[in-house]
Amino acid sequence: MIKLDKKHSGVFAAGVLFGTAGIKLLSSKDAKKVYTNCTAAVLRAKDCVMKIVSKVQENAEDIYAEAQQINEERAAEEDIFEDEDVVEDEEGEEE
Repeated sequence: MIKLDKKHSGVFAAGVLFGTAGIKLLSSKDAKKVYTNCTAAVLRAKDCVMKIVSKVQENAEDIYAEAQQINEERAAEEDIFEDEDVVEDEEGEEE
């Protein structure tokens, strides 16, 4: 047999009371306004973050394209120098 004491019964009753009041409070018109405003703030923050992400992505693409161009120019310069070395070696062999 379960023995109920007054302290535990009081705590249980208080929990039920706060739970019921909490549900009513959370479903009130004022709470809905708060939820709506919070959601709007989150959407504004999301838009701000997405703009920043887009800028960072664009900058990264620009950096990547410029780096590729630098490497292509260096490779072309190395090919020119290698071709000049080959021509000089061939001229040296002919003499």
